[in-house]
Amino acid sequence: MARVTVETVDHVARLAHLSLTEEERETFARQLDQILAYAESIQELDTGDVPPMSHALAGGRFRADVPHEGLDREALLASAPDSAEGLFRVPRVIGG
Repeated sequence: MARVTVETVDHVARLAHLSLTEEERETFARQLDQILAYAESIQELDTGDVPPMSHALAGGRFRADVPHEGLDREALLASAPDSAEGLFRVPRVIGG
């Protein structure tokens, strides 16, 4: 029995303000049902021997987080095409 029905897709589409064709509704219902089935199959895996991790990457790939002196503000602003009051000036791109 399908976990995701066309009615479920209709409900989600209404919440997202989407208009879907009949074909899209049926396709999404089938695809979402397959995704949930796959997620359920992953839940059945025995992970008892797998140590907990905070993220998927293995350790040792990051450099040490060592504080150091920052860049000289005046030298950076001197190389800028336009600056004012200690800031970079750029052309207006929004609402201009």
